[in-house]
Amino acid sequence: MAAKRATPTSAAPKSVAPKSTGPTTKKAARMSAVPMARSEFAKLSLHEKNHYLQGLAQDLLAERGEEFIPLTKEALSRLRRFYSRRSFADLRLGQIDDPDLRDRLQTLGERIHGKDLRQSLESELPASRNNRPRPLDDDQLMFFVPTVADAPIKDEMNLMDIAPFALGKMKREGSIRYELKDSVISIEGGAEVGLATAYDYDIFLNMVSHLAEEMRRYRIAEKKGQRPSLPSLTYRPSAAQILKFCRRGTGGKQYVELERALDRLQATRIKITNLSGGKRRETQSFPLIGRYKVVSRTTQDRIETVEIDVPSWVYDGVVKPDGAPSILTLNPDYFLIAKPIARFIYRLARKAAGQGEAFYTMADLHYRSGTKLPIAKFQKAVETIVSNAELDPIPDYDLTLIRGHDDAVLRMKRREPQALSAENRGGNGNGNGNGSGSGNAPPQKQLI
Repeated sequence: MAAKRATPTSAAPKSVAPKSTGPTTKKAARMSAVPMARSEFAKLSLHEKNHYLQGLAQDLLAERGEEFIPLTKEALSRLRRFYSRRSFADLRLGQIDDPDLRDRLQTLGERIHGKDLRQSLESELPASRNNRPRPLDDDQLMFFVPTVADAPIKDEMNLMDIAPFALGKMKREGSIRYELKDSVISIEGGAEVGLATAYDYDIFLNMVSHLAEEMRRYRIAEKKGQRPSLPSLTYRPSAAQILKFCRRGTGGKQYVELERALDRLQATRIKITNLSGGKRRETQSFPLIGRYKVVSRTTQDRIETVEIDVPSWVYDGVVKPDGAPSILTLNPDYFLIAKPIARFIYRLARKAAGQGEAFYTMADLHYRSGTKLPIAKFQKAVETIVSNAELDPIPDYDLTLIRGHDDAVLRMKRREPQALSAENRGGNGNGNGNGSGSGNAPPQKQLI
């Protein structure tokens, strides 16, 4: 099956308000009903309590049209305590003789408890906003990082047409296969660690951006008549440098996740078979990153410095290009996009829309995302992103859902840059302080 190509139409379809196509199953409606009574919850074993709470969390995410991300042990512990703490002593149910009144008050109390439980679950699950808040020291950090560059574009080896990662935080095994017009692309994960995620891919962007910055400095030195050395095949950053570049916090959990992310990146391989006249012409297989090594750790056993081998396909595409390939730069606010599907949409818009606009049918979007979500839930997630974008836009592009002949169509249009004061930009010129990224100059193709 060949995926449809995204081709701008001569006349955009008529704009309509997105209609809800989310699931209406009994499971998805459970959070709207009265939750399990505290007395019944207290009778459950620890395993049964955790299983019940995970089910509530899964239902809540299903209502949002998002992939299920299990609650952590800490979150489960907090929710178990919450479930047991709330007291209905003020209702004095034991002193009420009328059984109907007693039952009604009991039901009312459980409904109040249910609303509070839902709020607690919401606080433990991923935010429903398109963008997360900037780190506290973001202004200072962003001043020192280079331009954000994505994978080099060379022949059919263009990873911005699809999602080269899993759209979720859960371990995903197996592979993702994309059959496009001129190539077949397979993303294969490791047997033990699974596929790299959208958040793991931030480290890949950090590596490519570092290499592009080193090459930019090389070109400048060469023009000055100096004899500089080409960038090294080994990238040796500190863990703090990676986290700062990716605009993340520097808490202990981030360091633990960093090592796991490196494992998944190293295990994830991309296989591309180029097609010519419908026939297989050439197959290439390469990793997202090469060998990595933890060079040093802190006294708390956290990663301090790592060493990453740059894969030859990345190095050759940036340092030793055939002809004049380009690297597309990304808005630094890309790292603040909270939802993996929204990140996928931004990368696709950056490649296909560029400085203009592009249209993708929902079926094509769903196919190129590689998600395991059914298309109805995927469309619901996209509709939520588009709806949220009115007040919480993704960087650089305005999103609109319009009605095509047979399918909903996502329109991605480059937002007109706005002149912002230094105060509104947060003083660093890299964002406008609200996650929209409209204060940046339009990213240009960066010739290497």
